[in-house]
Amino acid sequence: MTVLRGLGRFLFPLVTSLLLLLVIWTLFLRAFPQIGPRVGKTPSDIWAYLLTSPGAPTARQAILDDLAITLADAAVGFTVGMVGAMGVAALFVLYSAVRQTFMPVAMLLRSVPLVALSPIVVLVFGRGATGVTVLTAIVVFFPALVMIMTGLREAPRQAMELVTVYGGSRWTGLRMVAVPAALPSIFAAARVSVPGALIGALLGEWLGSGTGLGAALVRAIPMFQYNRLWASIVVVTVVSVVLYALVGVIENLVLARFGVRRKE
Repeated sequence: MTVLRGLGRFLFPLVTSLLLLLVIWTLFLRAFPQIGPRVGKTPSDIWAYLLTSPGAPTARQAILDDLAITLADAAVGFTVGMVGAMGVAALFVLYSAVRQTFMPVAMLLRSVPLVALSPIVVLVFGRGATGVTVLTAIVVFFPALVMIMTGLREAPRQAMELVTVYGGSRWTGLRMVAVPAALPSIFAAARVSVPGALIGALLGEWLGSGTGLGAALVRAIPMFQYNRLWASIVVVTVVSVVLYALVGVIENLVLARFGVRRKE
């Protein structure tokens, strides 16, 4: 019952946010009538474009095909970024000299706008899947690094000392004490990183690979495919919220299993 209550508290705000987005979308188009019906598409227009119009199956399939590419790019970049963040966070926590040396470099790189960094990434790694993966991993890596490192450093000192007393190494203490204690921070980093991975994949596809939803969004504007443009934005937004919710559901189940409180 406690798990269900936690899931309800997590999912209800997401559903409310989606409904609020629909209201804001409608009010925005009414507040700016100069956009016009040709460019500004309402929720009912997108519903018809994707579900009820004669050409809906073809339009829907085209978006889903592009979405599959974007999700694959985002998944690879998310995995690389999260694994890299956890590994680097562990090194930074265990070895203060490494943290003091490389943390300023990481923060300096984080301050560089991704749009400015993208041409360099494309130049080094090419315009294929590798370049998209690197861009997505960069978006995921830096916020996740800070959050995971904070969680690892908040491990109970007495428990860490107990592992040392019984002959355990620092890596043993990290594995047995710090990582379980940092689970809320790790899941919080994952929740934040899921939308970031999609954004990174879209940007990488736009500037690099020329495939997926990122490239389709750019192509839709000069071709005056505004229905497809709005529909693609709606689809990627809904998918982002669903993936965020999925990570939250897994988080609640895992933390309930370990008896750990969720990090808000």
